[in-house]
Amino acid sequence: MSETVVESFTLDHTKVKAPYVRVIETQSGPNGGTITNYDLRLTQPNETAIETGGLHTLEHLFAGLVRDEIDGIIDMSPFGCRTGFHVISWVNYDSETLAKVFKKVLEKIASDDITEVPAAEIESCGNYKDHSLHSAKEWAKLILAQGISSDAFERHVV
Repeated sequence: MSETVVESFTLDHTKVKAPYVRVIETQSGPNGGTITNYDLRLTQPNETAIETGGLHTLEHLFAGLVRDEIDGIIDMSPFGCRTGFHVISWVNYDSETLAKVFKKVLEKIASDDITEVPAAEIESCGNYKDHSLHSAKEWAKLILAQGISSDAFERHVV
């Protein structure tokens, strides 16, 4: 049996410069479909992590707001290290396009227009008590102040 190579385990986390968006890989399925997996890194690995309430709330907010901006998003799943998200898409967007989308979405989250967490009820969320809109908004402001790069290793802020 061959050993599986997990791309994120080969990424040198000491060399990346968050926040950024990067393409992890594009895969073709056995029936011809193609998906692209992106690394949306919001905080610098091994320096800081988003607490679970804020990250969980960002996940809920991203679920709708990102899909309102672009087509083809299949899933957005937080990294276990709590520094960002996997973004899975049917559409092969370049990193700059996605960085601009996330900048726009984070601006919405940071604004006064967002006043509640979507789907944060016992019926629609598996951990509905673990949300923090305040934290999500503060993280959005911090990430925007740092700027989102379209490159993981050199700062190309959009």
